Amino acid sequence: MASYSINVNGEKRTVDVSPDTPLLWVLRDSLGLVGTKYGCGIAQCGACTVHLNGTAVRSCSLPISVVKEGKVTTIEGLSKEGDHPVQQAWMEVDVPQCGYCQAGQIMTATALLAKTPKPTDEQIETAMNGNICRCGTYHRVKEAIVLASAKINK
Repeated sequence: MASYSINVNGEKRTVDVSPDTPLLWVLRDSLGLVGTKYGCGIAQCGACTVHLNGTAVRSCSLPISVVKEGKVTTIEGLSKEGDHPVQQAWMEVDVPQCGYCQAGQIMTATALLAKTPKPTDEQIETAMNGNICRCGTYHRVKEAIVLASAKINK
Protein backbone atom coordinates (compact mmCIF):
# COMPACT_ATOMS: atom_id res chain seq x y z
CA MET A 1 0.00 0.00 0.00
CA ALA A 2 1.07 3.53 -0.73
CA SER A 3 -0.49 6.92 -0.18
CA TYR A 4 -1.42 8.96 -3.26
CA SER A 5 -2.64 12.54 -3.33
CA ILE A 6 -4.59 13.05 -6.53
CA ASN A 7 -6.63 15.90 -7.96
CA VAL A 8 -10.10 14.60 -8.84
CA ASN A 9 -12.76 16.97 -10.13
CA GLY A 10 -10.80 19.95 -8.80
CA GLU A 11 -10.38 18.55 -5.31
CA LYS A 12 -7.25 17.06 -3.73
CA ARG A 13 -7.99 13.56 -2.45
CA THR A 14 -5.68 11.14 -0.66
CA VAL A 15 -6.00 7.39 -1.06
CA ASP A 16 -4.04 4.48 0.34
CA VAL A 17 -3.88 1.81 -2.35
CA SER A 18 -1.42 -0.46 -4.09
CA PRO A 19 0.58 1.33 -6.86
CA ASP A 20 -0.86 -0.99 -9.49
CA THR A 21 -4.50 -0.32 -8.54
CA PRO A 22 -6.35 0.87 -11.63
CA LEU A 23 -7.64 4.43 -11.43
CA LEU A 24 -11.16 3.09 -12.05
CA TRP A 25 -11.17 1.21 -8.76
CA VAL A 26 -9.67 4.15 -6.89
CA LEU A 27 -12.48 6.35 -8.22
CA ARG A 28 -15.27 3.85 -7.55
CA ASP A 29 -14.14 2.00 -4.43
CA SER A 30 -11.94 4.49 -2.60
CA LEU A 31 -13.64 7.76 -3.54
CA GLY A 32 -17.23 6.65 -4.14
CA LEU A 33 -17.39 8.19 -7.62
CA VAL A 34 -19.43 5.49 -9.34
CA GLY A 35 -20.41 7.35 -12.51
CA THR A 36 -17.39 5.87 -14.28
CA LYS A 37 -18.30 2.33 -15.25
CA TYR A 38 -16.42 -0.96 -15.49
CA GLY A 39 -16.96 -2.56 -18.87
CA CYS A 40 -14.25 -4.86 -20.11
CA GLY A 41 -11.21 -4.30 -17.88
CA ILE A 42 -8.82 -4.22 -20.85
CA ALA A 43 -9.34 -0.66 -22.15
CA GLN A 44 -11.28 -1.78 -25.21
CA CYS A 45 -14.87 -0.66 -24.58
CA GLY A 46 -14.59 2.93 -23.30
CA ALA A 47 -17.10 2.65 -20.44
CA CYS A 48 -14.39 3.67 -17.96
CA THR A 49 -13.24 6.80 -19.81
CA VAL A 50 -12.21 9.80 -17.71
CA HIS A 51 -10.02 12.79 -18.46
CA LEU A 52 -6.41 13.00 -17.30
CA ASN A 53 -5.15 16.52 -17.90
CA GLY A 54 -7.94 16.98 -20.45
CA THR A 55 -7.16 13.84 -22.43
CA ALA A 56 -9.60 10.94 -22.56
CA VAL A 57 -8.04 7.87 -20.92
CA ARG A 58 -9.27 4.41 -19.99
CA SER A 59 -9.23 4.27 -16.21
CA CYS A 60 -9.59 0.48 -15.99
CA SER A 61 -6.02 -0.05 -17.17
CA LEU A 62 -4.31 3.08 -15.85
CA PRO A 63 -2.46 2.41 -12.58
CA ILE A 64 -2.88 5.05 -9.91
CA SER A 65 0.93 5.35 -9.76
CA VAL A 66 0.90 6.86 -13.28
CA VAL A 67 -1.57 9.63 -12.39
CA LYS A 68 0.89 11.48 -10.14
CA GLU A 69 0.05 15.22 -10.11
CA GLY A 70 -2.36 14.94 -13.03
CA LYS A 71 -5.85 16.38 -12.97
CA VAL A 72 -8.55 13.73 -13.21
CA THR A 73 -12.07 14.64 -14.30
CA THR A 74 -14.89 12.13 -14.05
CA ILE A 75 -18.44 12.39 -15.34
CA GLU A 76 -19.39 13.76 -11.90
CA GLY A 77 -16.89 16.59 -12.37
CA LEU A 78 -17.92 17.54 -15.88
CA SER A 79 -20.70 19.80 -14.58
CA LYS A 80 -22.58 20.11 -11.32
CA GLU A 81 -26.02 20.39 -12.89
CA GLY A 82 -25.59 18.23 -15.99
CA ASP A 83 -25.54 21.39 -18.08
CA HIS A 84 -22.34 20.87 -20.04
CA PRO A 85 -23.13 21.36 -23.77
CA VAL A 86 -22.36 17.70 -24.48
CA GLN A 87 -24.68 16.54 -21.70
CA GLN A 88 -27.39 18.89 -22.96
CA ALA A 89 -26.99 17.61 -26.52
CA TRP A 90 -27.12 14.01 -25.28
CA MET A 91 -30.50 14.67 -23.71
CA GLU A 92 -31.85 16.69 -26.64
CA VAL A 93 -30.97 13.93 -29.10
CA ASP A 94 -32.15 11.25 -26.64
CA VAL A 95 -28.93 9.26 -26.99
CA PRO A 96 -29.12 6.89 -23.98
CA GLN A 97 -30.86 3.55 -24.15
CA CYS A 98 -29.59 1.37 -21.31
CA GLY A 99 -27.13 4.14 -20.42
CA TYR A 100 -24.24 1.96 -19.33
CA CYS A 101 -21.71 3.33 -21.81
CA GLN A 102 -22.90 6.92 -21.71
CA ALA A 103 -20.47 8.36 -19.16
CA GLY A 104 -17.55 7.04 -21.20
CA GLN A 105 -19.12 8.25 -24.45
CA ILE A 106 -19.70 11.73 -23.01
CA MET A 107 -16.18 11.97 -21.58
CA THR A 108 -14.67 10.94 -24.91
CA ALA A 109 -16.85 13.42 -26.79
CA THR A 110 -15.98 16.31 -24.45
CA ALA A 111 -12.26 15.60 -24.82
CA LEU A 112 -12.68 15.59 -28.61
CA LEU A 113 -14.57 18.90 -28.62
CA ALA A 114 -12.06 20.52 -26.27
CA LYS A 115 -9.28 19.78 -28.76
CA THR A 116 -11.34 20.02 -31.96
CA PRO A 117 -14.31 22.36 -31.46
CA LYS A 118 -15.64 21.82 -34.99
CA PRO A 119 -14.85 18.19 -35.81
CA THR A 120 -15.58 16.63 -39.16
CA ASP A 121 -17.64 13.45 -39.38
CA GLU A 122 -14.41 11.52 -39.85
CA GLN A 123 -12.83 13.09 -36.76
CA ILE A 124 -15.92 12.22 -34.70
CA GLU A 125 -15.92 8.63 -35.95
CA THR A 126 -12.19 8.26 -35.27
CA ALA A 127 -12.41 9.72 -31.75
CA MET A 128 -15.46 7.67 -30.79
CA ASN A 129 -14.28 4.44 -32.43
CA GLY A 130 -13.11 2.87 -29.16
CA ASN A 131 -16.41 3.38 -27.34
CA ILE A 132 -18.72 0.41 -27.57
CA CYS A 133 -22.46 0.86 -27.17
CA ARG A 134 -24.35 -2.35 -26.51
CA CYS A 135 -27.57 -0.70 -27.70
CA GLY A 136 -26.08 0.59 -30.96
CA THR A 137 -26.81 4.30 -30.48
CA TYR A 138 -23.82 5.32 -32.60
CA HIS A 139 -25.86 7.44 -35.01
CA ARG A 140 -27.39 9.42 -32.14
CA VAL A 141 -24.00 9.77 -30.43
CA LYS A 142 -22.62 11.36 -33.60
CA GLU A 143 -25.70 13.58 -33.94
CA ALA A 144 -25.31 14.75 -30.34
CA ILE A 145 -21.63 15.58 -30.85
CA VAL A 146 -22.50 17.69 -33.89
CA LEU A 147 -25.19 19.47 -31.84
CA ALA A 148 -22.81 20.00 -28.91
CA SER A 149 -20.23 21.44 -31.29
CA ALA A 150 -22.83 23.93 -32.53
CA LYS A 151 -23.70 24.86 -28.92
CA ILE A 152 -20.03 25.37 -28.02
CA ASN A 153 -19.30 27.42 -31.14
CA LYS A 154 -22.22 29.86 -30.91
